[in-house]
Amino acid sequence: MNFRLNRINPNQTQVYFHDGRFETLTNEEVEDFMLQMGINESEESMEQSVID
Repeated sequence: MNFRLNRINPNQTQVYFHDGRFETLTNEEVEDFMLQMGINESEESMEQSVID
């Protein structure tokens, strides 16, 4: 699954999916999402594109 992360403020991150959908998640929800995707990312690198 292809997606891109964009931190929009200190407590929220938008996840953009390749099919045009996006979700705005809290920090806790982003952590859960990353665990579900099998990715362990630090907060500093969360603005980078992630391809799985």
